This record gives sequence, C-alpha cells and structure tokens, in this order.
Amino acid sequence: MSNNKVWLVIEKNVFGDSQSFSVAKFADTIEGAVKFKVHLEALNDRKNQTYFLASDSDTVMDKVVSAHNKSVS
Repeated sequence: MSNNKVWLVIEKNVFGDSQSFSVAKFADTIEGAVKFKVHLEALNDRKNQTYFLASDSDTVMDKVVSAHNKSVS
C-alpha cells in the first residue's frame, strides 16, 4: 500500500442557505493541487463558488458532514 497522500481541490457552491461540495481536481503533490486551485480560481466568475484543498477523503467528509448537519439542524 502506498503512503502517498492524495490532495483534493474541492469546489464549494453556496445557494442561499444550502451548500454543495464536489471534487474538482486531485493531485499527488501539494504543489500540483495548489496549481490546480490557483487556475480554477482565476477562471471562476461566480461569487457563490470557491475552492479549497483537502489532504484526504476523511478531511473532506468531515467538512461535508459538518456542513450537512448544520444545514438540517
């Protein structure tokens, strides 16, 4: 099993009180992920759309679950 981390560029969209998250890109290195993120942000013309980095799927799922729990409580 490989010890390499997968870096994810997560796209976050906000529509009123709801949020959606999706994986926009992934990379094997933090440098690659940052490069993708910078380019996606430069192309982005939506005020309700942002990007952030995550180091693994557990990190992303924690954020998604937390956002979901806040939205339904």
